[in-house]
Amino acid sequence: MNIPVTLFMWIMAFMPIIVLLVLMIGFNWPAFKAAVTGLVVTAISSVLFYKANIGLLLVESGKGAWSAMPILLVILTAILMYQVSREAGAFAVIRNGMRSLLPNELLLVLAMGWIFESFLQGITGFGVPVAVGAPLLIGLGVKPLWAVIIPLIGQSWGNTFGTLAAAWDALAMSAGLEAGSQAYMQTAFWTAFFILIWNAVLGFAICWFYGKGKALKKGLPAVLAMTVIQGGGELLLSQINTTLACFLPACASLIVILLLGRTKLYGKEWSIEDSKIMDRTLADEKAEGKTSDMTLLQAFVPYFLLSALALIVLLIKPVNAFLGQFAIGIPFPETQTGYGFVNEAVESFSPLKLFTHASMFLLLASLAGLVYYKKQGWIQEGGVKNVFVKSLMMARNSSIAVLGLVVMSKLMSSTGQTVVLANGIVTVLGNAYVILAPFVGLLGTFMTGSNMSSNILFGNFQQTTAELLNVEASYILGAQSAGASVGSSISPSNIAFGTTTANISGSEGQIMKKILCVAMPVVLVIGVLVYILAG
Repeated sequence: MNIPVTLFMWIMAFMPIIVLLVLMIGFNWPAFKAAVTGLVVTAISSVLFYKANIGLLLVESGKGAWSAMPILLVILTAILMYQVSREAGAFAVIRNGMRSLLPNELLLVLAMGWIFESFLQGITGFGVPVAVGAPLLIGLGVKPLWAVIIPLIGQSWGNTFGTLAAAWDALAMSAGLEAGSQAYMQTAFWTAFFILIWNAVLGFAICWFYGKGKALKKGLPAVLAMTVIQGGGELLLSQINTTLACFLPACASLIVILLLGRTKLYGKEWSIEDSKIMDRTLADEKAEGKTSDMTLLQAFVPYFLLSALALIVLLIKPVNAFLGQFAIGIPFPETQTGYGFVNEAVESFSPLKLFTHASMFLLLASLAGLVYYKKQGWIQEGGVKNVFVKSLMMARNSSIAVLGLVVMSKLMSSTGQTVVLANGIVTVLGNAYVILAPFVGLLGTFMTGSNMSSNILFGNFQQTTAELLNVEASYILGAQSAGASVGSSISPSNIAFGTTTANISGSEGQIMKKILCVAMPVVLVIGVLVYILAG
């Protein structure tokens, strides 16, 4: 490679990211529009300054589009599952069922603002937990502003391994980590370890919001138990099966918090009357939606089916081996820039094992849930059409953003721009850069609205930087995705989901300010830990 690492070339490599920042933060553009614009800028920079030809752009864009396919399938099917439950009125049943089972108001707020959001994040993601959580909390008597803040932080710990590990898979893809390799497992471990810290902090933060010291004392056993189950469970499962690393602990925490509601400590009515986050006149005893005879267990039918499918296919080795043999990959020829930066030919690029992929479980569970709810009469005439139409509409913008960012990232890495960026950073900051690694992840999520998109955008950059610094890459990549998880709590698009369903549009600045007070110290702690580990 003979690419000149000069200030001008570094600026040209950084230009697509600058464009994303300016358009999304300065001009408040949605991620899908900014991603397409950033892609165009990357293509122009590749041709004019990095000596790429049209053939290279076409081939590498094709690789990017194919790399995006597994992620796009998860987006569509995860949103389909959400729309099935929404159309059947299941979320209102869940809200009222949880309220009857948890007489302790603090535990109820933790359950509906943290644990249920974690459960939804484990399956769906893409802003769904915040959009669902805000009105549910308002129905319990939480003030609208806090009804958005709480699910924003509550769902954030599950952003990397949630949605059946879509964001984790994006990080592995971007950084070139081979599934099951030592580098893959080490990165999964440190990612989960850093997220465990955030998981504990956000649980205590919700207690503090509810009633400061008094609520912290009351909620301490529950928060510790949930942190061990969620954060500790994710850490353990990250070394066994990354696809289920968030999903299974989130399911377990949902069961355990219901059991805690029957203990002596939390089984009686308890509340802090002057809690600053509560306005109990807002509580609505009526279930939203069209159903009144659905039970709490029936409301969870699609999720039970998803759990069973995922466990059978992923954990029973003969079944996994049989279904896993069906894979689709695409051959791509070698490409090379005028500077001699070579991308080798591949016979089967990024094979997709469709029958063991998370999207297959989501699709089958969604369709089975749709049939079940329709048969029970909980989805009315025209409801099936609504489910599919609304799913496509909701997935459209996220899909365009992901496709644009993946192709953009692929062009940057295949033309040497990522290497030039990393070289420039290393030259200026040296080993001190590692403190900033989680902030880069947070910035990526803030820009794009997605941990997954942040990992796509910066995963290869973080990997290259770690190699240039001669630092263990698993620390840097773990900090990248953990920072991106924290960043999902202040993502403008996620905040917009909550303010829209809570009917408080215009309050985004207040919400972000309150969350930043919790999020930024945690990201700094992660950065310092990485610096110590790397030292």
